[in-house]
Amino acid sequence: MKLAVLRIGNVDVEAVQHVLRGLSQAFPMVVCTLSESVMPVPEEAYNQARRQYHSTRILAKMIEYVEKSNVDSVLGVTAIDLYVPSLNFVFGEAQCPGKVAIISLFRLTPEFYGHSADKQLFYERAVKEAVHEVGHTLGLGHCKNSSCVMFFSNSILDTDRKEPTFCEKCSTFVAGLVGKRDF
Repeated sequence: MKLAVLRIGNVDVEAVQHVLRGLSQAFPMVVCTLSESVMPVPEEAYNQARRQYHSTRILAKMIEYVEKSNVDSVLGVTAIDLYVPSLNFVFGEAQCPGKVAIISLFRLTPEFYGHSADKQLFYERAVKEAVHEVGHTLGLGHCKNSSCVMFFSNSILDTDRKEPTFCEKCSTFVAGLVGKRDF
């Protein structure tokens, strides 16, 4: 399986490199590459009243990228604030299962919460959210184990509490995909 990481808008390149390494560790059977392309932020995804971008609309634009490229799936990484109508914000969204996922770095920095900058913590959060969303593209739902990377992050505290890896149950599910998908 080939997974491309696609920058959407202006994104911290160092964070994207950490995401790539984290994905390669979490999914050793997947070829993870950085797309040379940078997708512009779709203006039609912006909601003026919320001052946020509707992530589902961005995913729809990303499908076009998958269809034009030689990859099986795409993870978009952006620095804009994302939402879905039923929630105040999302750290990311994915088709489950599907070919596209997106994460936002916007709310992952410690500075967003009034704390001092901590690049390592920021990168750890980005990797967790990336692995989580790619897990959804493979068909994994949310896990009840709060330390599993597939646990739903309702706040940054949930993201910080979970590990960047799958619990035994979710790991078994991913491993079972090896025989069913072209990894």
